Amino acid sequence: MASETPKQEIDYSLNNPDTLTKYKTAAQISEKVLAEVSKLVAAGEKIVNICAKGDKLIEEELAKVYRGKKITKGFSHPTTVSPAAFVTPYTPLSTDEKEAAVEIQAGEPVKIQLGAQIDGFGSIVCDTVIAPAKDQTDDVIEGRNADLILANYYANEVLLRLMVPPGLLATGTDEEKAKAASQKPPSQAKITDLLQKVVQAYDCNLVESTTSWLFDRNEIEGKKKIVIAAGENTKGEGVPEVGEVWGVEMGVSLGSGKVKQFENRTTLHRRTTTTYALKRPSSRKLLSEVQKKFGTFPFSLRQLEDERDAKSGVIECVRGNVFRAYEVVGDKDNSPVARLLTTVAITKNGLTKLGAAPALDLSKFKTDKKIEDEEILAILAQPLTRNTGSKSKNKKKKTAKKEGEKADEE
Repeated sequence: MASETPKQEIDYSLNNPDTLTKYKTAAQISEKVLAEVSKLVAAGEKIVNICAKGDKLIEEELAKVYRGKKITKGFSHPTTVSPAAFVTPYTPLSTDEKEAAVEIQAGEPVKIQLGAQIDGFGSIVCDTVIAPAKDQTDDVIEGRNADLILANYYANEVLLRLMVPPGLLATGTDEEKAKAASQKPPSQAKITDLLQKVVQAYDCNLVESTTSWLFDRNEIEGKKKIVIAAGENTKGEGVPEVGEVWGVEMGVSLGSGKVKQFENRTTLHRRTTTTYALKRPSSRKLLSEVQKKFGTFPFSLRQLEDERDAKSGVIECVRGNVFRAYEVVGDKDNSPVARLLTTVAITKNGLTKLGAAPALDLSKFKTDKKIEDEEILAILAQPLTRNTGSKSKNKKKKTAKKEGEKADEE
């Protein structure tokens, strides 16, 4: 009798091309929906409606990919829309009358965060847009809003370059490459110092405890993290390495950057790996629904079948540490805040943006301030990836990508 072949374990690392394809497909959906949701941001629009529309778009886009395959697909982050001074993602409930009535104000920086996941590989993106007035036609942004957006943009570009492992993109002789690779990666305190120089050029400050996390399958808060402008009892851990995917976050304030908890209801949660015997039927029902729909990715109580049941059931889930609650946090002085979140892969060829905010049109932002620090300008001049050669190779890659997409649809 022939012996059974042992079942091969699936390689979920970036060494498996399927993993990168799933991350990229999730990222394409996240970017597409982010662009659509950004168009909905205007003075007088209700935040709760924008969040619901964003979630619907994510569901519609997910339905188009990996059809008929036994692969989990869903949210890696619900659509959240955070007004001016809010730092954390905000997603009000339609059953909370006061919060459901919150409207976007003209000229405020609005943070949109959302994400899709395929087979547990999530891509989360966040962008900050300045809310136009209803009849506004001129899209040039001046004054302090321009300072805020540019400070956030350039600080993010510097942080991404500091995520590239030392020597990875070094050129020159073998000796020069070896010397570059032997350099120590910057400490988290050094990263904060450099980024503070960037934002101070625009008379802004870093948002306290802005955290970038290592991503993994079904995990958006992995074993490593980089904490910028660390507050009390917070510190980073580990350094970025080749073969990793990270959610890189940047946060900048027009005020001190210090934060406080807001009084708004906590509606964003995430299931932990803790098991606890829940007593209330509403709590057990909620846990079962969350496990089916969201796994261990963040969700909003707004996305659940019955918002009112969820509001009561969630209390025991949080108390028993079955759910982690993401409190609503904002700027201590109620100053406007901008944020960006980029999902990146670190490969042997450098850092690839898997999911990111759309490229910023710098010509639309007018300010008399600029970065003059030589060290910062030198970092900004560095590439994120190495040039991997001829156009014909890239052409082949594009053809392969198109074929891959066709295969997905079949």
